[in-house]
Amino acid sequence: MVFGIYQHLVDFAGSGATVPLTGFGNLLAKGAIQGVSENGLLGAFIGGTKAAAAGIAAAIFFGYIASLVSKPKIKKQ
Repeated sequence: MVFGIYQHLVDFAGSGATVPLTGFGNLLAKGAIQGVSENGLLGAFIGGTKAAAAGIAAAIFFGYIASLVSKPKIKKQ
């Protein structure tokens, strides 16, 4: 990140600071910053997606598996 504050939190808190909700934003920001340094302005859009691609793919895959395994239930009104 720009100020480097979140990295200190990750070092202090360990895996608690890299859980999917907060860690995903940090991952996108780091990827965008790295992408800008490598590819210019277009890298701001490409870098975040490239850095988070494995997590996004895993979420889609495991969501699909969960939809195959579970049975939907109709909510009674």
